[in-house]
Amino acid sequence: MADQADVESALVTLVSSSLYPNGTDEASLPGPLCRVYRGWPKSSGLNADLAAGRINVTVFPAGGVVRNTTRYMPGWIAQPVTPGLTVTLTGKTVRFGGSAPQGQLAGILIDGAGYVYRTTSSDTPASVAANLATVARQSGIATLAGSSITFPGAGYIAARVVADGTGVMEVRRQVQDFRIVCWCPTPSLRDTVAEVVDVALAGVSFMPLPDGTAARLTFAGTSVLDQAQNANLYRRDLVYSAEYPTTSTGTQPAMLFGDLALDGIEFIN
Repeated sequence: MADQADVESALVTLVSSSLYPNGTDEASLPGPLCRVYRGWPKSSGLNADLAAGRINVTVFPAGGVVRNTTRYMPGWIAQPVTPGLTVTLTGKTVRFGGSAPQGQLAGILIDGAGYVYRTTSSDTPASVAANLATVARQSGIATLAGSSITFPGAGYIAARVVADGTGVMEVRRQVQDFRIVCWCPTPSLRDTVAEVVDVALAGVSFMPLPDGTAARLTFAGTSVLDQAQNANLYRRDLVYSAEYPTTSTGTQPAMLFGDLALDGIEFIN
């Protein structure tokens, strides 16, 4: 699920990317070392960084009330998973390939009878074929050769592999202000850093979150605070409003084979 911490972390990622467009192994866009993190800085560490010419950018919730903006009916959004295991059918021979990650389903349908195997962490395509051949032999002839199974007496054959997916349901939506504070050792660096960060955030309408949802970003204000008690500190705050969902996740089983009856005629899929 997405919550306040996820939004803060996503903002940190966006700010860091704007200041280090070529990666953190290269120099920052403003020049000096930039530290980007969540929360309020410690005075001792901040003062040491400012004295050394370093920049700090922090992200934390701004003051104010978090407003509930829920307006959508709950509904599951599926996030399907592509199986690592593969299967091919040539004539009357079924062959498994690829990899066999845990929790995937491999199935063979032979003349209306289904045989299914769920993979474990130690499985390979060959072991999947061996397990399916063992259960299929209860009803007929199944010849195993490596990761292939041949059914010489079968009429209709279908073979599939599927993987359980993840479903996400939005249970609440809220809007909250977040403060991005630029702590800089000179006025010129303050102006440069604030502009770079502001332009980057202004160009993002929807910010991706770890659960696959997104937060809508809108500019909410800015202020400059050059505090006289610290001659090395030049500060500018950017406030952005984020509307983001609180979600619940669950496993959604995938269908391997299904039956459909239409006007008295049964279709097997």
